[in-house]
Amino acid sequence: MRASRLISLVLLLQSRETMTAAELARELEVSERTVYRDVLALSAAGVPVYADRGRAGGYRLLGGYRTRLTGLSRDEAEALFLAGLPGPAGDMGLADSVAAAELKVLAALPPSLRDAPARTGQRFHLDVPGWFRETAPPPALAELARAVWRDLMVELRYRRGDREVTRTLAPYGLVLKNGVWYLVGRVGDGWRTYRVDRVVSAEVSADGFDRDEDFDLGAYWREQAGAFLRELLRERVTVRLGPAGLRALRHLVDAPFVYTEAVDAAGPPDEQGRLVLRLPVESVDVAYTQLLALGPEVEVLAPPRLRARFAEAARRAAALYTDPPADGQR
Repeated sequence: MRASRLISLVLLLQSRETMTAAELARELEVSERTVYRDVLALSAAGVPVYADRGRAGGYRLLGGYRTRLTGLSRDEAEALFLAGLPGPAGDMGLADSVAAAELKVLAALPPSLRDAPARTGQRFHLDVPGWFRETAPPPALAELARAVWRDLMVELRYRRGDREVTRTLAPYGLVLKNGVWYLVGRVGDGWRTYRVDRVVSAEVSADGFDRDEDFDLGAYWREQAGAFLRELLRERVTVRLGPAGLRALRHLVDAPFVYTEAVDAAGPPDEQGRLVLRLPVESVDVAYTQLLALGPEVEVLAPPRLRARFAEAARRAAALYTDPPADGQR
């Protein structure tokens, strides 16, 4: 455990040049006292760690010291090549950079681990886009990725419904969700999210912007994704389901929290083992399409117009199966 932490400490100093004991403690999830002991251990082992004193001080490595990747285990080396997503990286125009980086990592590995990329490629393939989607990247993606990397302002022309709008924004990050790329940017004092495949054009400015280093792209996306789903599910339907219907419903709802929260809020089952659930849905039409897949395993209780549609569908289905099929159609 300590050996792994010492390597992590050296790699942090390589990548960030100077770090305080408090910063290292936060990154390594240890106390500052542990950091002091680790620095002493590294110095005793011949690693040139130097402490700058004063307000702008911290720890740094002397003389351009670099460590080679000779401490990697086989699992770590193979995971390193698995961690890259060549498809999305290529979509962003980074295929050559990824290939060059892999070559450099490969050259730094000991001979016993040189087969790591081949073993990984034989065993794992990451297919990011969802089913039934176009796999070609959005035309503006590479330009937007360049702006994100370099912190350059962008002027977007964007399709919103049946019209186009223009926005000037600071592009903070790109998110790939279920095969769809999204751009997260700052417009004025607010944050906005745009589907990249709806961007008509992206003009990257020569003007840069000062990035808010406290902005957490992952946390922002998780919060926005959850809020978007809850805002989308504006209507409610009440249904009665048996055990089979409950099992099937889990795979039909738009978001996992819909099923979990509805079941948690339900009362005890009736004498037939059925639960009454109140489900948030996007619309009555969407609810009809989704719940119809449950067939006789679901009874719609409310709203009345949805129950009437299910009753009509049941009558039509019963009429189809009242008589056996005619000869020649079996």
